[in-house]
Amino acid sequence: MITRSGSQASSKGPAEYFTGEVRVQLLFAAEETAAYSGAFVAFAPGARSAWHTHPAGQRLIVTDGAGLTQTWGGPIEEIRAGDVVWCPPGVKHWHGAGPTSAMTHIALTGVRDGQNVEWLEKVSDEQYGARAEDVPEVRGLTARQRGIAAIAAFTAAGDLSRLKHALNRGLDAGLTVNEIKEILVQMYAYAGFPRSLNGITTFMAVLQDRAARGITDEVGQEASPFPADKSSLELGTENQTRLLGGPAAGEYIAFAPAIDQFLKGHLFGDIFGRDILDFPTREIATIAALSNLDGADSQLVSHVTIGFNTGLTEANMKGLVAVLRSEVGHRQADSLDNILDRALTSRHD
Repeated sequence: MITRSGSQASSKGPAEYFTGEVRVQLLFAAEETAAYSGAFVAFAPGARSAWHTHPAGQRLIVTDGAGLTQTWGGPIEEIRAGDVVWCPPGVKHWHGAGPTSAMTHIALTGVRDGQNVEWLEKVSDEQYGARAEDVPEVRGLTARQRGIAAIAAFTAAGDLSRLKHALNRGLDAGLTVNEIKEILVQMYAYAGFPRSLNGITTFMAVLQDRAARGITDEVGQEASPFPADKSSLELGTENQTRLLGGPAAGEYIAFAPAIDQFLKGHLFGDIFGRDILDFPTREIATIAALSNLDGADSQLVSHVTIGFNTGLTEANMKGLVAVLRSEVGHRQADSLDNILDRALTSRHD
């Protein structure tokens, strides 16, 4: 017997048993000769099951995205596409999406005495959100800084679905509207106008949705006027020299002097000269963005050094790695972690 793809109806996960947006599609019911059922379960970012147990156990096969799972009294564990999770009989647990990442899994659930699940209490926001505070490396960044890193990473990669949730979480963590605008504007210098503009229009939609729900977000300060006695090029040259720890050098300057002028005058002058964000904050955004861009390792190496020059600490950098690992991806986190290890070895020698 063949059941064709898409022929089974899906339904919304009952609010009694799930938090957030969840869709459940039954693939097959348990039978006398096969005492287990199968279902696709799709969790939107931030969505999760309630605490529950299975009398005959359950296997989860993660098919897409990244999520979280936890047994009662144990740590919250990350799960990703391709992972298989075994939930033994009678073990209290929950599973769902990550804070900014959707997750879909196939659930193969055993049946014993006609029962396949016992639902318990909901997973509270405090229990779900405890993961970052329970990971020492993440404590190197504040909630606002974690929000900045996620917003920059998803803007740079053009991942607008995850960016939408990162924007909401950033606002909830206390980022002002103007601070987030500044991050999105800065991203055009690293990821291009299309990604920056897409991020800005996504942010506009998020603000409209929040306003419709009665949420008033703090606008924040505007940028101060530039010094009247300095051109953008002069200001940018000073900022670049401070960030690099010395004058810019490299064969590219003689080969393409125009790019040197644009870097000094526009990036480090017109953009970095705006005081809505300080230099350490801008480097958190830049490092997170470059980590999520293919082929930008040499720039990432430079900006790890610049980050230390601005006052970012080893704990801050390890916090960035942890945020990438939990919210963006293992590959991006591993890349930054390797570069960071080399930079720390060099600094300690």
